[in-house]
Amino acid sequence: TGRPHDFFRIEADDWVNVVAITPEDELVMIRQYRHGNDEITLEIPGGIVDPGESPATAAARELLEETGYRGGEPTPIGVVNPNPALFGNDCFTFLIRDAVRVDEVRNDGETEHTVVELLPRAELRARLLAGDIGHALVIAGLYWLELSEGSR
Repeated sequence: TGRPHDFFRIEADDWVNVVAITPEDELVMIRQYRHGNDEITLEIPGGIVDPGESPATAAARELLEETGYRGGEPTPIGVVNPNPALFGNDCFTFLIRDAVRVDEVRNDGETEHTVVELLPRAELRARLLAGDIGHALVIAGLYWLELSEGSR
């Protein structure tokens, strides 16, 4: 309208999501508690891009920290704005193939706790339709996977 009014914008660093797939065609997922909905959720690994870090480097780091898994080179498959009404940052989604467990989970201090769950890709559609995965950015990341590979 051109009229002055109060507005709140959330300043946040860029984020990454990681779609990691094992040689057995399983998605490397995590369960973690989320304060916003007071629930333990099923998600793909992800987190904040640290200052001076590339999104691809952040993706590999987050996968290793949250799951103990490492794989091939991170391949970018999509970018979304988490919520353009409030955020100015981006969420980059990377695909990491051939993910294998190489270490223990290394969560950040006392504020994060993740548990790894391997999800056979053949079960993904049913789990989404059942509402087992409800995080919008995770669903967007999984859709980027579908778009990057075409229909299976």
